[in-house]
Amino acid sequence: MSHSTSSSSVPTSSSTSVPSHPLSGHGWDEGWADLFAPYAEQGLLAGRVVRVDRGQCDVATADGVLRADTAFVTPPDPMRVVCTGDWVAVEPAGNPRYVRTYLPRRTAFVRSTSSKRSEGQILAANVDHAIVAVSLAAELDLGRIERFLALAWESGAQPMVVLTKADLVPDAVGLSYLVQDVETAAPGVTVLPVSAVTGDGLDVLVAAVSQGTSVLLGQSGAGKSTLANALLGEDVMDVQANRDADGKGRHTTTTRNLLALPGGGVLIDTPGLRGVGLWDAESGVGQVFSEIEELAERCRFHDCAHGSEPGCAVLAAIDSGELPERRLESYRKLMRENQWIVAKTDARVRAEIKRDWKRKGAQGRAAMEAKRGRWS
Repeated sequence: MSHSTSSSSVPTSSSTSVPSHPLSGHGWDEGWADLFAPYAEQGLLAGRVVRVDRGQCDVATADGVLRADTAFVTPPDPMRVVCTGDWVAVEPAGNPRYVRTYLPRRTAFVRSTSSKRSEGQILAANVDHAIVAVSLAAELDLGRIERFLALAWESGAQPMVVLTKADLVPDAVGLSYLVQDVETAAPGVTVLPVSAVTGDGLDVLVAAVSQGTSVLLGQSGAGKSTLANALLGEDVMDVQANRDADGKGRHTTTTRNLLALPGGGVLIDTPGLRGVGLWDAESGVGQVFSEIEELAERCRFHDCAHGSEPGCAVLAAIDSGELPERRLESYRKLMRENQWIVAKTDARVRAEIKRDWKRKGAQGRAAMEAKRGRWS
C-alpha cells in the first residue's frame, strides 16, 4: 500500500509553482494554494513545518518562522501527527499560537517503530526525492540499502542512492565496481558517488534536488550532515568525527529539519536511523526486487514460493547466474518481515499466515510419512 494520498483532490508534485509567493522557496504551488483556500478565508496563515519538537513546531510562513503548538492536531494515531514537511494552517495570533490542521499529504515516508504495538512513524511528508546516503568508508551493506529503498518507493518519492566519501576509495576502477554492486541492488534508481571533500558528483546532486522536496536518509556516520552542508553552501548542520574503527559517527542531527536550498528545492535532513523497519511496504519491496517479480510471472504455478517447485523461473535464473542468490534471500526476508508487520494489525492476513503454516505443516508430515513407508 502506498502512503501517497490517492484522493483526486490532492494535487501531484507537478503542480505549477507560485514564484511570487513568499513560500515558493519552501515548495508552495498552485495545488497547495487551492487546498488552503478555505483556511485562508478563515484568516489562518499558511505555513510549512520545518521542525517538530515535543508538541511544538517551527513553521515557515509569509510572516517568517513562527513557533506553534500542535495540541489541536495530536491524535492517538501516530500516523496522523504533524511532521516535518507538512503544510499547515496556523492561527495568525495568540500566545501560544496553534496549528489548526494540516493539508492532505502527497507522500509520506513511514517506517515501523520498535514498539511492540507495531506502530508506524512518519519521518517526513510531501517528499519528491528520497536520497539514501551510504558511506564508502565502511563495507557496503546491500541488504540495508534494499531496505531503505523499499521504504522510499513505498512513500511515493523517487529514490536515489548517494555513495558518500568517494574520495576514500583509492582508485576509479574500485569505485566503479562499488557503484555496480549497488546498482544491482537498486534497479531503476540513480546511484551517484560523491565527495564533499573534492566536490566530485556534487553538481549532479545539486541539479537533482533543485526541484521539489528531498529527504536525506541513512545510518549515523553516513555523511548526511556533511552532504547537507555541501548542498546548502554553508555549515548549517553540526558534524562530528567518525570513529576510525568502523567509520561510524555519533548522531549529529537530532531532529528532522527542513531547509530551503540556495539553488532551489527543499531539503529535509534526518537523524541517523539505527533501525529501518518496514511498514506495510509490499509494493515498495516489489519495486526494489522488480526483476524477481518479473521472473515470478513466468513460474509454472502462480503461487510459487521459489523454494523447490518445478518450473520455477526464479530458481532457474539463480542456476543460470542471471539472478544472485543473495537477492532472492533478501527479497524473502523483507517480504516475510512486511507480512508479519501487516499481520499484527490485519486479522485477515493473520488468518492467511496461519492457514499457510498449517498447509506447509501437513505437506511436511505427508513427506515424512512417505519416507517412512519407503524405509519400512
